[in-house]
Amino acid sequence: MSEIDYHAALSAGDAVRGATSPNPPVGCALFSPEGELIATGGTSPAGGAHAEINALRAAGSRARGATAVVTLEPCNHTGRTGPCAKALADAQIARLVYLTTDPNPQAAGGADYLARHGVEVVFEPRRVDALVPWLTSIERGRPSVTLKYAASLDGFTAAPDGTSKWITGPAARRHVHADRAVRDAIIIGTGTAIADNPSLTARYDDGSLMATQPRRVVVGTRAVPEGNLTRLGFEQYATPDDALEALWESGARDVLVEGGAGLAASFLEQGLVDRVQAYAAPLLLGAGTHVVPAALAATLAEAPRYRLTHVTVLGDDVLIEMER
Repeated sequence: MSEIDYHAALSAGDAVRGATSPNPPVGCALFSPEGELIATGGTSPAGGAHAEINALRAAGSRARGATAVVTLEPCNHTGRTGPCAKALADAQIARLVYLTTDPNPQAAGGADYLARHGVEVVFEPRRVDALVPWLTSIERGRPSVTLKYAASLDGFTAAPDGTSKWITGPAARRHVHADRAVRDAIIIGTGTAIADNPSLTARYDDGSLMATQPRRVVVGTRAVPEGNLTRLGFEQYATPDDALEALWESGARDVLVEGGAGLAASFLEQGLVDRVQAYAAPLLLGAGTHVVPAALAATLAEAPRYRLTHVTVLGDDVLIEMER
């Protein structure tokens, strides 16, 4: 291969987001010596095969002499499955290209193992969006938290009379549902649960459910009345820390906080927000419900700052994504 083709591996990882936790959504692509794509694989749900194994199974004997492009360093330990590094070596691949080092000391070392077994190893560091929440969760020992909100250009999520549907248009709402489908859980506060009775599902335009659905979590001590949340099933915890601890222990690694304003403030005040998704609508309200109802800092120097990662135009709306 004269140039490394990452796209097939990245796409294979993107395709399994939302279905692999607590394992990372890894993608693997196998290429012939001439650069022809042989096979791809993504991580199976927990307990199933890793991306490399799925790609090797799809390739069969054609894996011999191939180049494997993997979004995360192949594992070098035996858990529910065997080490992927050994499987790649046994399949007699000629070259490994990996895009992210494994931060888990129990699983790391696959690249060194393959190098010792005669495989050419190339590390091509680059950001893999599908892996970012999982990497954050491993670093912090809790699920990665993304705060999502939709607001007017002047920062209001609802008008003075309380109306909030719909601040954003159909394209933005469609993106929200697709994003929900790749999250392990959605978290809302009891105020939102009581006032809006949301379904918290990932749906298509016709209302049908997408194949993968997030867990539904409510944070707060107030009782939530019977309704959609009860019918669909939800979990309730008293505090953000309680929710994140329980979610982590049960395998969740990527969660979305959807509101309301009080819950957003709690997560922000405790330094628990790793990323922000701000859907900005092309309207001005001048008054209403703020995104965050309380001051987070007394001066600019003390304010929590985020780094811009993506800007996406969705119809008339703009999605601004940032991370700590």
